Parts: sequence; structure tokens; C-alpha cells
Amino acid sequence: MPDARIFCRDPQPVQAGRSRLDHWVVEFEPVAAPDIDPLMGWTSSTDMMQQVRIPFVSLAEAETYCRRQRLDYVVQAPKRAARRRRSYAENFEGGPMPTYPH
Repeated sequence: MPDARIFCRDPQPVQAGRSRLDHWVVEFEPVAAPDIDPLMGWTSSTDMMQQVRIPFVSLAEAETYCRRQRLDYVVQAPKRAARRRRSYAENFEGGPMPTYPH
């Protein structure tokens, strides 16, 4: 089982920005299972590395970090959606807009 996972962030579906989509993140795999607090019912864990995410500018830097720390790692390829450029005029093709009675 790998110790770490290297992945590229997916864009948020409600945002159109493309900032930091090419940044890579090293995330550590959980070692201990989460516990349920008997008093409050909250989920907690004693594994502090589960909260650590290290950002990198390139995949090569992230792989170098994992090799230097002697971590077994898995690289997950980014899933990129094909985006088609549209002009503003394409919004009005296909006839007049429907009118609704008030």
C-alpha cells in the first residue's frame, strides 16, 4: 500500500477560474482508522498526517520530494474536461426567446 498520493487538483464545478489547476499536491494515506467520540458523536483521528497536504508547482518536484523522504507513492493523472470556446452570439442562435405570461 502506498504511503502517499500525488494528484492534480480538479476545478470546482461552480467556478470558471483556471488558477492553480496545474499545481500538484502530495497527500498522505491514513494510517489509523477514524474513531467516534462517545460523548459528542464526532469523528476524530489520532493520525495527524491525514491533515497534511503539500502543494508543488510540478509533478517532478512532488516525485522528488517523495523519493527523498523514501515514500511509496501513486500518481493520479488529472482528468481534464474538454472545453469548447463559444462566442457570445451563439447564445442567440436558434430563434427568438420564448415569452412567458406574467
